Parts: sequence; C-alpha cells; structure tokens
Amino acid sequence: MSYFLKQTPAMQTKQTNDGQQNAPGILKKISSVNGHLPHFWENVSSANEQPSHSTICILFTSSILLLIRSKFISRSSSFIPPVTRKKNIHKPSPPVMNKKNRYTTRIPRHAFYIILYASSLMLLNCAQQPALTYPDTATVDHIDTYFGIDVPDPYRWLEDDRSEATAAWIQAENNITFDYLARIPFRESIRKALTEIWNYPKQSLPAKHGTKYFQTKNDGLQNQSVLYIIDSLTGPPRVFLDPNTLSDEGTTRLGNISVSNNHRYVAYTLSTAGSDWREIHVKDIEGHDLSDVIRWVKFTGVSWHGDGFYYSGYDAPKGSALSEQNQFNKIYYHRLGTPQSDDKIIYSDTKNPLRYNTVFTTDDERFLILSISAGTDGNTLAIRPANTPKAAFIPITPARFDYEFNVIDNFDDAIYIHTNHNAPRYKLMKVTLRAGQPVWETVIPENADVLEWVRIAGNKIIAGYLHNAYSQLFILDKDGQAKTELALPGIGSIGGLTGTKNNNEVFYSFSSYATPPTTFRIADIRTPTPELYHETQLNIKPSKYITEQAWFESKDGTQVPMFIVYKDGIRRNGKNPTLLYGYGGFNQSLTPGFSISNMLFLENGGIYAVANLRGGGEFGSEWHKAGTRLQKQNVFDDFIAAAEYLIREKYTSSNRLAIRGGSNGGLLVGACMTQRPELFKVALPAVGVMDMLRFHKFTVGWGWVDDYGSIEESEEQFTCLLGYSPLHNIRAGVCYPATLITTADHDDRVVPAHSFKFAATLQAAQTCLNPTLIRIQTMSGHGASSTSKAIEEYTDMWAFTFYNLGITFEGPKQ
Repeated sequence: MSYFLKQTPAMQTKQTNDGQQNAPGILKKISSVNGHLPHFWENVSSANEQPSHSTICILFTSSILLLIRSKFISRSSSFIPPVTRKKNIHKPSPPVMNKKNRYTTRIPRHAFYIILYASSLMLLNCAQQPALTYPDTATVDHIDTYFGIDVPDPYRWLEDDRSEATAAWIQAENNITFDYLARIPFRESIRKALTEIWNYPKQSLPAKHGTKYFQTKNDGLQNQSVLYIIDSLTGPPRVFLDPNTLSDEGTTRLGNISVSNNHRYVAYTLSTAGSDWREIHVKDIEGHDLSDVIRWVKFTGVSWHGDGFYYSGYDAPKGSALSEQNQFNKIYYHRLGTPQSDDKIIYSDTKNPLRYNTVFTTDDERFLILSISAGTDGNTLAIRPANTPKAAFIPITPARFDYEFNVIDNFDDAIYIHTNHNAPRYKLMKVTLRAGQPVWETVIPENADVLEWVRIAGNKIIAGYLHNAYSQLFILDKDGQAKTELALPGIGSIGGLTGTKNNNEVFYSFSSYATPPTTFRIADIRTPTPELYHETQLNIKPSKYITEQAWFESKDGTQVPMFIVYKDGIRRNGKNPTLLYGYGGFNQSLTPGFSISNMLFLENGGIYAVANLRGGGEFGSEWHKAGTRLQKQNVFDDFIAAAEYLIREKYTSSNRLAIRGGSNGGLLVGACMTQRPELFKVALPAVGVMDMLRFHKFTVGWGWVDDYGSIEESEEQFTCLLGYSPLHNIRAGVCYPATLITTADHDDRVVPAHSFKFAATLQAAQTCLNPTLIRIQTMSGHGASSTSKAIEEYTDMWAFTFYNLGITFEGPKQ
C-alpha cells in the first residue's frame, strides 16, 4: 500500500515594491475573513512565493468584487444583443462608451452568472479555512540593559513555568493550534498512514555480558521498548524490564543500563515524561528488584566497582525542577543495599558550580578516571588506582578545556584515549603512568578522514571513520597496525557497535536514508567475517530511492556538502515539495540514517535534503569551531546557501520549501527564517534555543557557552548574539513563513520559555496570512516521550507542512 500527494499548480506573482505602505483598505478588510488583519501585499511580494489556498481565494473573490464595483461589468452593456444588431451577431461587439467616457466590455449573461457562481464557491471555501485569532498575550515593561543598550523583554513572565498565567496561555495557544490542525481535511489520513507504516518490529543490538545477552525490542507501536535477557542467541528472550507497565501514560522511559563486572547486577536509569532528570534503579540478574533508588541525577553514567557503583548527581531543586539552573554537580559512590542518604561524596568543586563532573572505571576495575568539563566541548582527565580510595587523582591532561579526551578502555597499564589534542580530525593515544607522570604514545595517528569513534573488542581496536559525512569501518590490532577495512553496504552510518575487551564477538548496525537498521555479527573479531544477523522487515526497496551528495558554495566561499534524497523518477522542475534539515552545532555530525516518518514524505514525491553545516563534526574540530561563538553566523549562511542551491538547481522553489531543525537546529531555523523570511514557505523550529541573551540562565544552558559564547563574556559577544538571536530579530511589518513551533512541557534541556516568547513575538509581528502557531506537547520533553506522542507530533508536522505547501494528502492507493 502506498500513499501519494496531489500537487496544486504553482502561481507566480509579480514583485510589489510599494505595497507595504499603500495596500488598499478594502483588501485589508476582505483578507480578515480568516481572522487576520494581515498586510495583504506582503504575502505575494516575492516572485518565487506561492500564495496559500486562503490567499488565492481572497485574491479571486476580491478581484470579482472590484470588477463589479469599478463597472468593468457595466450597466450600459447589453447582456443580450438587441434585435437591431442581429445582422452583426457573428462579429465582435464594439466597446461601448459610458457616461464618463470609459470603455466597458459586454459580457454575456451566462458568463456573468458563471463568474458569480465560481466566486460564491471560492468564498465558501474561504469560510472553511481555519480561523486564526491569536491570544492577546499580555506584555510587561521589562527592560534589560547590556553594555549601555536597552533590550525589552515584554514576555518575560512566560519564563515562569509554574504560574497560572503561563498555564492559561499554554492552553489558549494549544486550543488555537489544535483547532487549526483539526480543520486540515487530510490530517486523519496522515495519522492513519503514519500509524500503519510505524507498526513494524524494531530491536537494538544484542550486548553480551558474561554468558547472557541484553537487547531491547518493540513490537511496532509499543510506547516504550522492552528490555529482554537472552541465554543464547538461539534461545527465547525473557522480559527483564517492561517500562510500559511503569506509567499509565506510557511515558516512563528506560535510559542506559550498566551490568556489573561480576554479571550479578543490572543498574538502569528511568526518566518520566521526557525530562532529563533520571532515577537509578537496580535488579539482580534474575530480574528481582533491589531496594536501591537514586534520585536527582542527570547526564550520568553508572560505573561499577566492588559491591556498588559511582554516579554523578545534583542536590534536589529548591525551585522549579524543570527550569532552575543546575549547579554543583557532585560524584558519589553508592553501596548496594544502603539508602541514598548514605552515599559518599567522592568529588565536588565548591568554587566552580557550573561544571560537569564524571567518574568511571575501566572494565577491569583497575583505574578510576575523573573527567571534568565546563560545557559540551573540551575536558580534563585525572586518574587514580580504583582500589586505593584515599589516593589523590593525578592529572594527565592540561588543566584547560581546550581539547576532548575520551577514555576508551585499557590494555594492562595503558589507558587508550580518543582525542583531538593537536589533531583536529582526531587520533587514538595511550597513556601510562611512570613514576607518577603521564607518558603519551600515538596508537592511530590523525589522517585525512575524521576518526569519529573507537571501541575495543577482544584484542582488537575497531575504528569508525567519517569520509565526507558517511561511515567507514576498520579493524586494527592493539598497537594500531594491520588496518583492515570492513566493507559497508553503501553510503550510510554505523548506528551502534557492541563488544567487550574480554569477548571476541561483535555486533554492529548499518542504516541509510532508504535502508532500515540492519544488524551484522562478527563471531570472532580475530578473523572478522561479518554475517547478516537481523534485517528489519519493511516493504521498502532501497533501489527506488536516490541519494546524492551535492557540494555548494556558502557566502564566504566555503564548500559545504549536502545529502539530497528522493524517489527515482522525480524531475528537477522547481516544483517538488522539499524539506531541508540541519543542525550545525556541538560537534555533532549528521550522517545518513533511517527515519520511517521521512519515508512517508519521500514515498509521496517529496525531496529530503540534509546540509552538513559548519558547527558540526563532519570534518573535525576546525569545521566545528568555524560555526561557533563569533563565527556562528557561518552556520546560518551555510543553511541559506543550501536552500538557494536547491532552488537554483530546480529541485524546488521557495513556495515549495520547508525547513526543519530541533534544539540547536531549532535555533538554526529561527535565525534563518528571521534573516531570510522570503526564502522559505514553511518553518518548523522544534524545541529551539531562541533567546540567545538568557539561554545560560536555565537548567544546563550554561554548558552551551562553549558553542555560543555568552553576553557575560564581552561586548563583542553580546553584539554577535543579539545580531542573530531569533527572538530579538523578529520585525513588525514582515511576512514570515507559515510556522509551526513545537516544544513540550517537560523539556528541561531547552526550556519551553524559549519557544513561548518566540511564538508570542512572532504572532504579534506577523503581517500576512501565513499562520504562526505553537504546539506544546504534554508529558514530553526534549523529544517525544513515547511512540504514540511521536506519531501525534509527526502527524501534525506533516499535515501543517503539506497544507501550507499547497499539497493535498489523498490517502492510500488501493
């Protein structure tokens, strides 16, 4: 069963340069039929922009009314030619002079009635469009002064996530948004289609611990994946933990799991409603619950040692748990069978409250390693023997946060570390302590491609490289020699790899834009021969889809790559609906990966494009740094250039182009839609960082200063942030794209106040018919908290996108 889209014809309009001040009053009155008082001409001011359906009907009906009013259909015209003119019936009737010496054209009676009938139908169609009257959001006279510059913040009150006023505003906005979405005639068809294609079995990689395997599975539409334990690869799986039983809403999610090195206990984390806050629980290997529960932890691992484990956590919040700034991260040791109140503080820093502190052990529990970072980029390492609790940590890296040092594991006395220290594309080093001093040696030197990650399995090193933003896989011996490439099925990504130092068995997964995750098994890493272990069963033929990698020139001349995916047979005629996705930050790489939601778009004539912007990690640290702090505008320039390339090369046009991004990608969409509003028809900023002057004041926002900088650093940084902050660059009198902002009530990473203030400001400034809505998900966080909520969100995203691109989703072909 397949689904298809019916495209409406494009309408080209002529640039109107003076319409901003001179739009006729009658047009403003007519255009308010949808509940707006838009700046009418703004909506059709771009030669590349297609008016929405409601705009077209208003244009048509208002034109008819103006024709009648201006007497183009004149009372002096004869609807039926008089008998005296019968001899000239086959000749065109000459124009007739009216009393004001203006020529009018005679229109036959039947044509007049046809026009009136068509006009009535169009007006009826207009009346069926969603009526939008945005909430009258209150403003306050709040002004912050930075370096002598006053910056108003009229919606500051929306930052209070616990106030009744904010709750009432959320309800009012959701009422408008869901009413609008409910009136989209094909919304339910999209929901049914998504639910149908989402309903297929999914499973994670098996991970071996001792003689048993752990694996998560989802039968298709379960809200949460279930954790299973398996005695052997051929044996039946047994349920170890089913999160679906832990909450009525299905929004309690399993996080990471950690099996003790003696294989007797399993620690795991749970989150509620999508919040970043976690609880640590423990079971024995038979699945029996222990009494141990650790609360108020966030971004922590669980590192076993002896009869307990290390973790990092915070004091219980005194204010709002979802927006209060998180400070004084501490490291604890928990002994099994004891209450959390008895846990010992292993490390704390009372002088630097805004840092992440993490500790972990090597698999053999020989070393305890302390990692400290001031944000998301760069850290320091210190080490001590794990069995000597009173020993001091010995620093093995510089005290600055200039580089990343990621501990992989150890071989005997040597600790293997993946780092970009003096190697922007990363290398693998090993460090040993000799007479208390660290001695470094290179294992895998830097080369032309990015060494993205490293794992140790058996006596081998497995290295994952990025070549032009897609994966390559190699196996080396523990000294970095005898490099052997494992061929992958095509241009795609390694989605995960499991294996341990004491086991020769390895599993890894591969996927691409058109290939669902496929699991491969290497029985013995010493003689690596990958074999297909599990293939996702979906009625998708990858050969039907084409993935191109195009390179385009950004504003400053930098060459930037972009993946472009579409169904075979799509023609580059400038009319294809296209979704451009981007992120561009925090050293994160966008590599080809599978999305069942995107398949709905691709299967039905859409083009999906992913731009590998600066700020990401696709080409190493230099590529990342080129999109941070004072260079952040490069990211937006890259994204805008990607859109211009798609239009120039006739993949699409402005009136068929939607842009989407989440979190830092939400910032990307917000910045680009405010800088170049005419370039995009639809904007989909999700859980975005929109207030660049205050982001660091909430929860763990201080950790993003590495990428963004901060107003507290310098006037130059303030000027830069103010220059692109989406919230502060919305201008009255501008026609912005049709915008659906999405956020969630339990997002305590990018607090929803960012989206709240952006939405209120955008609604107040919007001057054309394009809707500017905000969808606030309940019981979710920085991403959907369950399968059902994910389907709901994608349904509304696609319905909004199709509708505002002028596309009708017709449902299934039988």
